[in-house]
Amino acid sequence: MNHFNVAAGILCDAAGRILIAERLGGGVFNGLWEFPGGKIGADETSLEALSRELAEELGIEVTACASFMNLRHEYDDRIVTIEFFIVSEWNSDPVGREGQALRWVPRESLDAEELLPADVPVVEALQKNH
Repeated sequence: MNHFNVAAGILCDAAGRILIAERLGGGVFNGLWEFPGGKIGADETSLEALSRELAEELGIEVTACASFMNLRHEYDDRIVTIEFFIVSEWNSDPVGREGQALRWVPRESLDAEELLPADVPVVEALQKNH
């Protein structure tokens, strides 16, 4: 079974809202929402991958972030290990550079049902820790 290491960013704005991105590309998770990010390359640290992915997906440069939590999730066809970062500062406004919709959601209104299965524990931790 394939195993991927992923870095994901939890962008928090000054009003306490969190950015989620629509999942595109067909497949079983098309139309669900996720915290933006992607696979960590063989020659990258998780922080380097996070910065690269958020630049590619959202057109932003991360200027301040902190590790939040790591988790491992087993899907039917793959295993993902995800390192989540709280991104507190960035340059420019995020835009869906790959055609994906973006939404700013108040932390307490994040709905685990709308998000990828691997993101559910993160939603619970964000709501509990705030």
